[in-house]
Amino acid sequence: MKKAKDDMRREYKRSDFAKLERGKFYAEVAKGTAVALLEPPVAKAFPTSRAVNDALSGLLELTEKTSRITRRSTRTRARSARAG
Repeated sequence: MKKAKDDMRREYKRSDFAKLERGKFYAEVAKGTAVALLEPPVAKAFPTSRAVNDALSGLLELTEKTSRITRRSTRTRARSARAG
């Protein structure tokens, strides 16, 4: 069932819309960069986009290294296939 045009979710307030700025992230989006809104505690820990990118790059490197460590060997897979 469609909602009426004037129905909004309870968490939205009309008073919040006065603070909005049209096209705030237009330049970033036009450049092809991704825009992400951070929660306040995260934004405090990573105050610049460079800090966020460094942290995420480090996390990607770590996952690539650890995924090779935890991958099951082919010998283990063959043994379990014969048993089951």
